[in-house]
Amino acid sequence: MLLRPEKIDFLQTSNIVAQQLIGSFFSYRGVGGIIVETEAYDQTDPASHSFCGPTERNAIMFGPPEAIYVYRSYGIHWCFNFVCGEENHGSAVLIRAIEPTVGIDTMKKRRNMSDVRLLCAGPGRVCQALGITHRENGLSLSSKECLFKAGTLPVNIVAGPRIGISKAVDVPWRFGLAGSRFLSRPFPKGSPVFKSGK
Repeated sequence: MLLRPEKIDFLQTSNIVAQQLIGSFFSYRGVGGIIVETEAYDQTDPASHSFCGPTERNAIMFGPPEAIYVYRSYGIHWCFNFVCGEENHGSAVLIRAIEPTVGIDTMKKRRNMSDVRLLCAGPGRVCQALGITHRENGLSLSSKECLFKAGTLPVNIVAGPRIGISKAVDVPWRFGLAGSRFLSRPFPKGSPVFKSGK
């Protein structure tokens, strides 16, 4: 059983933080909701941006934990992560999906759609809905624009391979809220499910 602390310690490894983030609340400038899907990355991981060391693009990953790391995917979509682990370790957790709970009307306008289920179902959609772009790169979770609250209630978490990568494809570092209809896509049938709790 994964313990759910009242406050997440972002100095922990990315795969632990990624699990503890499930069921937590995050909003940016009053727009956001419950985190229901994450992916973990660290410098030992061939699929991570930090694998080959610091660059201008990934420098935030090597900075202090609780910073927001933003990058553009395929030159089209912004995606954001929470930096974690010891400083200079190049670890971060990608926020893949959120269940919208606050600022939903704003999300609908930004996404030009009315289907709440799809507003934040995917990392690019999350950034568009929350209004996060590269200008937020390096912003701290403790900044006045952000509101983060760790989830405290026990939840069932499902684990499986990450999406959209070509290396370390079998590493089960994608985590989701079991049964959530707000995931970016379903987990493979038979994926392990475990309960978090106090």
